[in-house]
Amino acid sequence: MDNLNKMPKFILASKSPRRRYLLQQAGLSFSVVPSKFDESSISISTPQSYVKFLAESKALDVSKNYPDSWVVGADTIVLINESVLGKPESKQDARAMLNLLSGNTHIVITGYCICCENKNTLFSDTVNTEVVFKDLSDKEIEWYIQTDEPFDKAGAYAIQGLGSSFVKAIHGSYTNVVGLPICEIVDFLLTERILDLNNLNFGGNHF
Repeated sequence: MDNLNKMPKFILASKSPRRRYLLQQAGLSFSVVPSKFDESSISISTPQSYVKFLAESKALDVSKNYPDSWVVGADTIVLINESVLGKPESKQDARAMLNLLSGNTHIVITGYCICCENKNTLFSDTVNTEVVFKDLSDKEIEWYIQTDEPFDKAGAYAIQGLGSSFVKAIHGSYTNVVGLPICEIVDFLLTERILDLNNLNFGGNHF
């Protein structure tokens, strides 16, 4: 699938299909090389510094093997009442997260990093988005858990999927909630002249 010998100009250091889709929709041509960085080796300090550090670590982990390429790394968490929600590990875990989000406002925080080893360049930042959930009934929660959509999603829901029916409002970047703040990433690439508008493709390509 990925021709790793061509040393692609852009690499997504994540196997997330949602991040892949967002970059494709933005018109970028890129390759996917998932990072092998051990996330469990990092303890949480502040939520922002945690996701930013993880994004940097993932990007640098891939960049060392592809020093001529621009590598994008990211990590997303959900924050509610000072509690950090990652990906649910079980149905019970997903149920607890959805009950916590029900009728409340939470913050989705994504850390992202863009780096190129041979150009000695690394840029990283975080983006916050507020998401307002409606009150969820027990029946709705049980139905949603049975769809299997909550799993492999920070906060146990997908705003771009069936979970969209739970969201009353968002304040901030929608793509950030999906998993990657596209506006900020593309803006950096254009500002730094790493990317030219003439090089963007309608619908994007994934090699």
